[in-house]
Amino acid sequence: MTLQNSALVCGGAGFIGSHLVDRLLADGHNVEVVDNLSTGTLANLSEARSSGGDLRFHHLDVLAPEFSDLIELRQPSIIYHLALLPPGVTQTSEILSSASSLLAVLNAAQKHKIKKVVVAIPAGLLYGEVPARQLPVKEGREPDPMSVSHVMANALLDFLIIYRESYDVEFTALAMTNVYGRRQRPSDGVVAAFADSILSHTDPMIFGSGRQTRDFLFIDDAVDALSRATIKGGGLLINIGTGVQTTIQDLWTLMGEPTTLKAKSVVARHGELQRNAVNSTRARIQLGWSHWTSVRAGIAELMEELT
Repeated sequence: MTLQNSALVCGGAGFIGSHLVDRLLADGHNVEVVDNLSTGTLANLSEARSSGGDLRFHHLDVLAPEFSDLIELRQPSIIYHLALLPPGVTQTSEILSSASSLLAVLNAAQKHKIKKVVVAIPAGLLYGEVPARQLPVKEGREPDPMSVSHVMANALLDFLIIYRESYDVEFTALAMTNVYGRRQRPSDGVVAAFADSILSHTDPMIFGSGRQTRDFLFIDDAVDALSRATIKGGGLLINIGTGVQTTIQDLWTLMGEPTTLKAKSVVARHGELQRNAVNSTRARIQLGWSHWTSVRAGIAELMEELT
């Protein structure tokens, strides 16, 4: 029988996952973390381990046969999958593994009658390049794939729909914009990269013109959306972002203002999005969620915590 208020977080030792674990424990959930530690670290869970909540860590890949056995044994009421299409993944084999990873979770949920699966998918990969006049982009827009990663992001959503319609596995898919905050690796986001440059007193790099835009979402706001999706938003793709476009150059101006560092322009990366922002009206209606942290406030809080 499924335990009440029990959650299993795949990728729970990662950046977003570890913050979600903190939130779930604070809300009184029993939490199981599954992570192969390929990108996550146990250090990310140090606060969760010392919080006194009911936390268990499993050094395990969801593709391992033991994963389904764990689901059968622990019977969580919900599974979060936060290890899909991680930043920096470019090899086709690694991108395709996200499909196998999600299918392993869905198959386990179907087999052991888990109530719900919640996933986070990068909004930039899901929608691709969107004309400026259509920003912030709404759910339901026809995708404009730019790479294998973009195709895979939409395939993941299709898998969720199929398992809901054919096998009664409920889901909520959150299309998240550029999440930033404490514990993020410098290689996984421009905010973290700029923060690392400031802390190490080295001039940062800006790829291309710096005029490309992003929808920067503070980690606390992102985790609040994940928490609300526990019992809301069934069967839906829901955008999670601010709807505000910030250029990379403006981001550095904000972050580098107190320093004497100078950003260095380097060659643009192939296939990089030029603009990105999402409309979160559906999130307000279905989750009762909206962001509350401005980029300026979020950056200030991040830098205060890091220094």
